[in-house]
Formats: sequence, C-alpha cells, structure tokens
Amino acid sequence: MVTAASTYLFEATEKRFYFKNVSILIPESWKNITQYKRPKQESYKHADVIVAPPTVPGRDEPYTKQFTKCGEKAEYIHFTPDFVLGKKQNEFGPSDCLCTSGPISAGACLMSTIMMSLSTARSQRKLKRQGITGINGVNKCQGGSCATRPCRTDANTKLYEKDCQFFPDKYQIEKTSIMFMQGIDSVAEFCNEKNHNREAPSLQNKKCDSRSTWEVISSSEDFNITEVMVAPPPAPVFSLLKISERIVCLVLDKSGSMSNFNRLNRMNQAAKYFLMQIVENGSWVGMVHFDNTASIRSDLIQITGSNERDKLLGSLPTTATGGTSICSGIRRAFEVIRKLYSHTDGSEIVLLTDGEDNTAGACVDEVKQSGAIIHFIALGPSADKAVIEMSTATGGVHFYATDEAENNGLIDAFGALASGNTDISQQSLQLESKGLKLNSNEWLNGTVIIDSTVGKDTFFLVTWVQQRPDISLLDPNGTLMGSFTVDAVSKMAHLSIPGTAKVGVWTYSLQAKANPETLTITVNSRAANSAVPPITVNAKMNKDTSSFPSPMIVYAEILQGYIPILGAGVTAFIESNTGKREVLELLDNGAGADSIKNDGVYSRYFTAYSENGRYSLKVRALGGASAVTRNLRHPLNRAAYIPGWVVNGKIEENPPRPEIDENTQTNLESFTRTAIGGAFVVSNVPNGPLPDLYPPSQITDLEATSDEDEIRITWTAPGDDFDVGTVEQYIIRISGSLLDLRDNFDDALQINTSALLPSEANTKESFAFKPGNLSEENATHIFIAIRSVDKSNLTSKVSNIAQVALFTPEADYTPDDSHPDPGPAKSGVSISTLVLIVVGSVVIVSLILSVTICILNKNRNTRRPRTGF
Repeated sequence: MVTAASTYLFEATEKRFYFKNVSILIPESWKNITQYKRPKQESYKHADVIVAPPTVPGRDEPYTKQFTKCGEKAEYIHFTPDFVLGKKQNEFGPSDCLCTSGPISAGACLMSTIMMSLSTARSQRKLKRQGITGINGVNKCQGGSCATRPCRTDANTKLYEKDCQFFPDKYQIEKTSIMFMQGIDSVAEFCNEKNHNREAPSLQNKKCDSRSTWEVISSSEDFNITEVMVAPPPAPVFSLLKISERIVCLVLDKSGSMSNFNRLNRMNQAAKYFLMQIVENGSWVGMVHFDNTASIRSDLIQITGSNERDKLLGSLPTTATGGTSICSGIRRAFEVIRKLYSHTDGSEIVLLTDGEDNTAGACVDEVKQSGAIIHFIALGPSADKAVIEMSTATGGVHFYATDEAENNGLIDAFGALASGNTDISQQSLQLESKGLKLNSNEWLNGTVIIDSTVGKDTFFLVTWVQQRPDISLLDPNGTLMGSFTVDAVSKMAHLSIPGTAKVGVWTYSLQAKANPETLTITVNSRAANSAVPPITVNAKMNKDTSSFPSPMIVYAEILQGYIPILGAGVTAFIESNTGKREVLELLDNGAGADSIKNDGVYSRYFTAYSENGRYSLKVRALGGASAVTRNLRHPLNRAAYIPGWVVNGKIEENPPRPEIDENTQTNLESFTRTAIGGAFVVSNVPNGPLPDLYPPSQITDLEATSDEDEIRITWTAPGDDFDVGTVEQYIIRISGSLLDLRDNFDDALQINTSALLPSEANTKESFAFKPGNLSEENATHIFIAIRSVDKSNLTSKVSNIAQVALFTPEADYTPDDSHPDPGPAKSGVSISTLVLIVVGSVVIVSLILSVTICILNKNRNTRRPRTGF
C-alpha cells in the first residue's frame, strides 16, 4: 500500500515527493523480536494516519480530520481495517491512490487539507465538458432485478433529486482529478488552474478561495524549495518500533528564585498530583533536582502501586537555593535513564524551571540527538526561552503557569502529561479545575458532573496557600463524603472515590479560613468501562508563536471515540504573562474562525493581545442533557463513494453503504471537562491602545432562497474584529455570472441595504430583497455575495457565493466532469513524519505507521512532529 502510494505520489506531484522512511509502531503487548526498536517521538496520540474501526458500523469511507484553514496541516487520516485490507477497493478505489489523494496533501502529501470531493450527481449542476464519463441515474433494485432511470431535477433547488447518483464508466482515459474520482484507474493527476472548473464549487473551492488543488500544493513553502527529480525514487525504508514501558524523569528547579511567590510549594503540589493520579501504573519514574548544579534524588522506579508513588513523593525538594543550570539537570536525567536502559530513545523528561539560564543553549544539540522527549513547564515570566527549542525539536509539549495560583495553571500542566501511547480508557481525564481568591469565611462553591463514561479512580484535590479550609463534598444522592487526606506540609488535601463514582452531579463547598486566601479544586476520573470510549476534550492554538498583529485561533475538540459531540458550552481562558485573562466563548457554527459547522470542533479568533511574552490556554466544556448530541453524519471531507460501475452500458452496483440521515444525532447526558492547550508566545505587541487592524471575518455560510419575485438570504453575522463585535454595514451584490461576481465583485449590481442593521457577531442575519434587472442576458441563476465593513472602513473578504435559479435547466445525464476539487489543501510537505494507527480486534490491538516524506534535492532542518490534538 505505502510502497505503491509512494510511486503514485511521485508521479502525481510531478516527480517531487515520495515516501522515504516508514516506521511501524508495534503494541506493547506483542512478543518481542530482535527487529523491534524503541520509538523516539512517534506516538499514538500524534498519529497522522489512523486505522481504526469505522465511526458507524459499515461506513468505511476514508476521511481527513481537518478543521484548520486552507494550507494548514490536517490532524490525521482515518482508514478502516477493511479499506486497508483491500475489501473496499470497488467503492473507493485502491488504497495507494487514497494515500495520495483525498485526505492527503501533497507535500506532507498525506496530510494536507485537500478535502475529499463528494461525487454525488445531486451536487452537480448541468455542465457540458469532456472528461470522466458515466451515467447519472437512480438505480432501484427489487427482488432479483435492478433498473436505472434518469435523474429528475428538483423544481425548487434546480438540483438533481436526492437519490440521484453518478455511475462512472469502468474504463476511462481522463487523467484528472485525483481529488474528485481517485478510484478510476486512468486518473493520476491533480486538477490545475487550466482544467479546474470554478463554476462547480466544492468544499475545497470554498475554503481555498476557488483555487485548484495543484495551485494550493504548488504555492506551499515546501513545494517551492523542491526541484524535479530525474531518477525514479527509492523504495520506502520500513522500521518496526515497539511500544514499551513509559520512562519519565522529573527535572525540578530548586534554585533560589523558586522561594518567591510560593513557587516551590506550588511545584510540589503539582508534582504530587502527577505522581498520585496522572502517571500510569507500569511507568518508570525518576527524579532530578537542580540549581547551579544537579543531583539525582531517585533512580527509575516502576510504579505498581501506592508504595512506589509514596517513595517518589518523599523525594521532592524542600528548600530553594542557588542558581539555575538547566543543562546540568537534563544531563543528570540522561544518567538516570541510562542506568536502566542503554539509550534514551523515547524517554520523557519533564523539565520545570522559573529562571533564565544563558548556558541552556549549550546542550540543545545534545538533547536533539538523544532521542528523548522534553516536556517544558515554564513557571513565572522569566522561565528560560531556550528550552522551548528543545521541547519543539523533540516533539514535547510546552506549558506556562503564571504566579496567579487561583488559575491553577501548574496543576493543569502536570495533569496534561498523560502518556501519548496509553489507551484513552486508562488516562486520567480532568473534569474540573477551578480556583478563587477569597477573604476569611468566604466560599468557593461549585458542582462537577460524573457522567456514565467516566467514574473509575475518581480523585478530588484541594489546595490552599495559608490555612486548611473547611471542605464539604456531596455525592448525587446528597450523601456527605468521607474525610479528605490532608498533607499539611504541602497545603493540600485529596480524596479518592473507591470503585466507580456515582453518576450525577457532585457538589463541593470550600470555606476559606485565612485572609486573604487562595483555594483551588481539581477533579479527575478515568473511563468507567474500557469498552465505552469516554467523552474527551482537547484544546490547542493554531500556532505556537505569533507576531502582532497576526491573529490566532483557539480550537477545542469534543469527541466520544471518533464521534463529534455537538451543543456543548465551551469557554476558553487565555492567560497572559502577568496573569491577565481573556475569556472567549468557542462556537461550532461554521462561521468566523470555525471552518465546519457541527463537526465537534469549537473555535474562535483571539486578537486581544495585552502584552508580549507567553500566554497559556485552558478550556472548560459543559454539556447539558437537553442540548448535547452525538453527530453521526458522514464526514464532509471524505473519499468519493462509487455506487457502481458502468460496464458495456450496464450498471454493476457496488454494495450499498449504510444510509444515515445527514442530520442524524443522538442525545447525550450531561458532562463537564477541562483541558489545557499548552503555551504560545506573542511578540511585537505595541505599548498603549492597540490600533484597529482587524477586518470583519469572511462570511462563509451565505444561503439564498427565492419566493416569487423576492430573494431571502441568511448568514451568520461577522464581527468588527473578525468574529468579535458588530460590523458597521453590509455590501450585497448580485450577478447572473458566478465568475464575474467572484472576480469583479465591486462591479456587480449592488442591493440597497439601508434598512439592514447589522447584529452582533455570531447571530443569524436575514434579509429579503427584489433583485431588479441583471445585465447578463440568458442568465439562468442569480448569484449573491456579501462583504462586511467595520467602523474603521476595513472590509472583509467576499463571502461564499449563494445562488437561486431563474428557471429549471434541462436534465443532463452526464457527470459534472469538471472534477470539483475536494477540500482545502494543506501546505504539507513540512511534515516529516506520517503516523498510522491501527486499532483492531482482540488479535490486532494497534499499529502505527510513520512515513518520512522526502523533499527532493534540498536539505531541510528537522521540524517539530505534529502536535495536534
């Protein structure tokens, strides 16, 4: 599959890219053989290609998980076992073609946002062109016989009826487009600017400003540093990597500055939380302390129960003195690991520091070559920036916690350090994380919901700064829970619920006993049943660094397994270097920063930069039983399903795929989750009030309907600054030509909108008008588009183009051979590693395939592996 795909990719990208190295991760439970090596940065969590059972039984269409902007890297590609084994070749084409099309971007060619095209005849208007041939028809079978009739046209929409399908001829000569109909043998090229049909807009057209697939690929940074290769590419080199026990070494700063702002004690609280609740049984854990020198406080201990955890708890630092030598701490950690293993490949170092160290750069190359993964937790505004390079280069994560203890940032950071190779059912999920500054006798009250997907190993943690608070915890029946275990030295108390916690609303009340006081509460739990995926929330920013005024985007994805969760209330908390907080409501409405409506990914633009330096992201999700649903629809960016083939004029049908209403949703119980999204760094923020540099966001969900002589359009309101605030006015123009409206918007007929008063961002707008006379003769449709203008006269991009029909065109039974491009393409060759996870039955547990894409005739610096959700 991969070897054939490499050759296919090489030809499709005009002899520029191929797969060089392929690494397969073998599950830990498999028997050892000499060929297996320990992985370095590869993990299930950061897989690029996932092979797993279908989201809904019987739905084997390959798809790309893609919710970022056009030209940005997708999250992963999802193949099913039946597809990989070749059982779905008739329906979707050979697997080597899908490895180079649909879910894949040229460049990382496997990970772009070139979204899959939907090859349904119903989505295609009448277009007379040469190209892929076949029949548009409705095929009905009854008993042992089948009959096909021509598709009818809907009188209102002017589209083909719902059951209309396109049946391609089995034998073709057309070469384009891979992204439209990759299952046809002759198709081996991406469509380009010359043969791309801009009048048949697809998902990619909408997301990539109407550009063809090849235009998106060839405009990427990675493409432009390549050259055409004359000789054929070598075959991929495969490596077998076997997951083994997790190896973690805590490298903790005990320099003199850690005595400030209660940092040493806060670090110990968070480290104890990690050792008691987060790190998994079976893991090996060691500990190093450092100031201007470093010392080994604990060799690697394999955690099998509370005894090993307690021993590590006793190794935490108690005093803070001296300077800061980060490299000394890291090198000591290497010593700890090498006492048990001959190498450091795949081991993890959790480095926490609050100080700058001008010698840290001396060990960057050593760290890169070690094969270890560096997770960096920066505490306070002065934490060393050089360590970010180590974390980025090794595939680690970077967190930032301010000195504002009530934000609970340090505990959240340690809580996010679950293994990337542990099954989600074994991971400790954070249900609640909250803090508050209080006066004496004031209360921190709240509730946390234990839903039926979690409840095992439920853990409540309370911290304070001065004096132990009164703590009350009631279960869903109103029963007062037993006493918390108090650690007076570290100023924390915890309670573990035996067995599986009761489903329902748990109520907590914490009363401060000092003035002033800072209290926090954190609640974690694991999956109640390993066979039922728990609800998860993952958060991230669209990039790790930003220079003002470049905007950023916040993403939070809520899933149960691979099924999106809709209707949740999602709030993002962004904390700056000095503890200033910006609160954003994230939305899954397909408008503004949100690419696709109802895909379980909640998004929002972030532009409220308050200062230069580090920022941290935290997300809270709340699901109410009456509003939250699971979305079972087919993924929009999926491979084209071929319902059958035309052979000698007769249709040979493929097995039908399960029919599911695109609006199918199932109700879900209430839940609460929190997640931390790591740290990012902002630069070039000016002092004083910020200028208005942000236009309204592009309207992407414009729709139009006609009622006699009136047209009504609806859309989601943009904001004064992208998706925040209220725009000043709308400019609506119409044309009888889609291309004229798109290319010459300012010259099209303008509609009077003096009576249209814009609403606040993210509300639904509606406006009706009479179109008047169009300049185009013989126009069959009216095309409508909108631009928004803000108070500073900044204008948005032209919206997507809506249309209404003026009359019904004749039915046409040839396909739309314009090969509409499937979805936004990603500039992907920057990605050096492709990871494939296979989640199977009892026999095949999981498998990861890692592919290095060779960029021809140019040397490049290694980039950070994908660190998406």
